[in-house]
Parts: sequence; C-alpha cells; structure tokens
Amino acid sequence: MAKPVLMPKAGITVESCILTEWKVKVGDTVKVGDVLCAYETDKSSFDLTSEVEGEVLALFCEEGDEVPVLTNIAAVGSKGEDVSSLAPNGAAAPVAEEVAPAPAAAPAPAAPVAATTDAKPITMPKAGITVESCILTKWNVKVGDTVKVGDVMFSYETDKSSFDYQAEIDGEVLALFCEEGDEVPVLSNVAAVGKKGDDPAPLAPGGAPAPAAVEVKAEVAAPAAAPVAQATVNADGKIFASPRAKNLAVKLGVDLATATGTGPNGRIIERDVREASVNPKAAAPVEVAPAAPVKEAAAPAVEKASDDVKAYKDEKMSNIRKVIAKNMVMSLSTMAQLTHTISFDCTNIMEFRKFLKENAEVLKLPPITINHIIIYAVSRVLKNHRDLNAHLINGDTMRYFEHVNMGIATDTPRGLLVPTLFGADTMSLSEIAVKSKKLSQDAIDGKLSPEFLTGGSFTISNVGNMGIESFTPVVNPPQTGILGVNTLETRIKLGKEGEIVPYTAMALSLSYDHRALDGAPASRFLKELKEFLENFSVNLMADSI
Repeated sequence: MAKPVLMPKAGITVESCILTEWKVKVGDTVKVGDVLCAYETDKSSFDLTSEVEGEVLALFCEEGDEVPVLTNIAAVGSKGEDVSSLAPNGAAAPVAEEVAPAPAAAPAPAAPVAATTDAKPITMPKAGITVESCILTKWNVKVGDTVKVGDVMFSYETDKSSFDYQAEIDGEVLALFCEEGDEVPVLSNVAAVGKKGDDPAPLAPGGAPAPAAVEVKAEVAAPAAAPVAQATVNADGKIFASPRAKNLAVKLGVDLATATGTGPNGRIIERDVREASVNPKAAAPVEVAPAAPVKEAAAPAVEKASDDVKAYKDEKMSNIRKVIAKNMVMSLSTMAQLTHTISFDCTNIMEFRKFLKENAEVLKLPPITINHIIIYAVSRVLKNHRDLNAHLINGDTMRYFEHVNMGIATDTPRGLLVPTLFGADTMSLSEIAVKSKKLSQDAIDGKLSPEFLTGGSFTISNVGNMGIESFTPVVNPPQTGILGVNTLETRIKLGKEGEIVPYTAMALSLSYDHRALDGAPASRFLKELKEFLENFSVNLMADSI
C-alpha cells in the first residue's frame, strides 16, 4: 500500500515550510534513509529522508512551494498503485508529470556530489535533548589547517550555554560548510576533515558544494544569469527570495536586488546572497547608487556636531541576550501575568542563621544563606499548591509535577540563566545549600550541562542583595509562577506594652499566570509561605538540617 510523505513540523511554532529542492523524481526507487527533498523554515534548512522503501509514485508540490506542515508532499509505494487519495484535498497530483522533466538535466552535475570520499564529516553536536540547533560562534581553524584529536575546531552555543568542539580525528581541514554566526541544525555537517586531495563535496549539507568553492559556482551560474535574474522579481515587483536568504542579507548588509537567483524558478537562495556579498560585479549597483553622494555630502555635518559629550558606541547584542529578550517578550505577550507582594518578619530566620554560623564547625554544616532557607521553604509549601508547581502546555493543558524542580535565576557574564535544582522538596537544607551553589557556579563558569537548564517547575529570582525593595519578576514559560525575593528592611511594630519595636522584614513578590490560577489561590500560597518562614526553626524540626 502506498505511503504518504509528510512535510515535517520543524519546531513547535512552525506552521509551514518551503520545499527548496527535490532530490528524487517520479519513478525513482528509494530506500530508508535516502534524502527525498530539502526544505527550510524561516530559521534553518533541513533534508527530509525516506522512512519507507519503494518507488516514488507522485510528487504533490513543486520546488519553491510554501507547504503547510503535516501536508502530503509525495507518495512512495509499489509500481502501479493508485495514489490519488493521498494527494492534498484528494486531487490528482499535477506535479508528477511537470516535475519529472525538470530534474532531467540534474544527473550530470549531481554525479560528482554522489561520489564516495574518504573525508570525514564534522557535525554540529546535539547539546541537550531539546536542542534543535546551535549557533556557531567562532572558527578556530581554516581550510588547509592540520588538526589532531583534542584540538578545538570551533565554539558554539545554545540559547543557554556555550561550548568548544574538539576534533575526534586527525587530518587536514578540507572544507568549512558554514560561517561564524550561522544557526546550524544539530547533527548537520559543518566541516570535512581528511587527507590532502580528498573530495569534501559529498559531505556538504544537502549535497551542495562547500561555500569555499566560489569560483566553481560562478562558472556554473554565469551562463544562466540573464534569464534567472528576470525571474527574481515577481509580478508584484517583490523580490523572490527564501527566508534564509533574507535573514542572511540583513546580516551581511546585502541588497537583494544585487543578487542573482539560482534557486528554483529564479528564487534567490542563501548561496546567492553570499555570492553578492563577495562579488564586486554583483555589488556594483550599490556603489554607483545616486544616494552615495548625498551620504558623503552629509558627512561633514556629522563631524561638526560630534564631540566627546555626544560620543557613543553601537554594539550588537549577544545571541543569548537576543534569546532572553525574545523569551521575555513572548512571556508577557502570551500570558495573563499578575503580581502579588507580601512581607514577612525575618526575626526567626535571622536568629536561626546566626545559630548555624556559630555552630557550623560542631554541626559540620556548609555555609547557609537566606536564599537557601527560602528555597527550602518554597519547596515545602509549593507541594500544597499544585497549580504553581506546574506547566501550562499550549494554553489548554496543565502538567502537574510530583516533585519541586526549582529554577534558580542566576546572573552570569553571558546573561540570565536559570539552572534547575531537581527534587528540591526531597533535599535537606544542607543539600540545597551545597547543590544550588554548585549549579549557580557552573552556570557562571559556563560549565553547566544543558540538561540542567530545562525542566524547572517553578523559579526563584533573588535580587535582594542589590537593595531592591520590590519588583515584578517575569514568569518563565511554560511555568505558571515565579517568586521574587527582595531586600531586608528595618521596620517598626507595636510591642506587647504598646512600645515601638524595630524588626527586620522582607518582601516576597509572586508573579503568576492568571490563566492557570486565580488571585485567591496565589494569595493563599504567599500567606502559607509567610507563616512557614516566620516559624522556620519550628518547621525545620520535622526535617533534618
């Protein structure tokens, strides 16, 4: 029975993908693992491999089509099977006959790509279960360098941490398939290493030549430049370019109008933007643009107005800063967030902490801070308020956690990271002190495993040591709550005899997702936490320090 081939859902928020290139045609025989087509989202590009064996019976869309995810794009089965029922909307596949002739000219250039090679691929590591892509931040080698096992070839980062990739084989660097700053899908080839003279082309992503082969690419594209350039602009006068090409053009400062499209139907793709950025011929229109004299004429005015007082410096945001910004905007724009604040009398925990300090050697205890005490208290109280120890999934499903996996907001040189203290409710106060300190230090040093940067069920953010009296923490989605810890303050109250008594107080600010719980249960959590902390030494007697 014929099987459908679906356009994958390449990410939670992805609704459609662009099919950039067919690697097969109707009548071809494919095996499990063979690449059927290449496709891209607005962030990255991928290869779709076959999950079944058989003959390609139909192709339901063309190169360059924007296809909704999970839509049938092809059918694979036994020769002669009827596949009309698998076509989108049940219609017959018109592409089967149209696409077949198009790739006819492709076998000639494709033959070298399919050639075998002794070169070995260097792939982008999968730095965590949930990581789908990484940003290659720096190359430490160049084509022609000799590397040995253990040499650092490149640095890369996820949205949470940064890493160095060490060579696992000896050899010469034959090709680099991506550039610094590129977002690369995990397990994709980023380089090739082997013996001098080995052909790295078959290892390039999608079977395309390595970016370094600019001269070869120019020779192939030159004859077709004139007709293809006309197809680059559609009937509405808009430039026909892929999302990846547009993103790269912004990054490199390339005007898409100066690029020659070599993709399907004259579409400008990523390699065309790279060519336009280095080819003086393609960049020429920009140099002779009428606007140039205007800019030059305005320069003296800028120089006259500038002085030391008005001096400034523009710097690009780091990748992790961009991710934090995106997550914070997403959090505030998709949640109904509300913040409640309550204060508690710190007299009991201050006296208890003083006792621990004085008896640390006798009790053989690690240094215990107020933050450790609050983590301990929250982990116990949160067990009675499951709506705050939860995730809200897709806006309609609550995921309740059996244990408290506490996220600890940590200020690091790279930005805000939130390592997770798994099972905080099962730990003693001493264990919380030791393990939370190590997590935070590893995050600061950039040594934290990506697995400890996910899975938190609730978060604590402490800015009290900076003197902050009150603030509104932003919920870390898909969590439903976050507790802000503020500074210690001296306040006064009336004693038993009506006298004025000074005491130390602290405010706690709870931000929560109003979609997951209402104000009353949120307030009950804060009230119970206040009572637990004001009687901390008594509550701790039921557990070990």
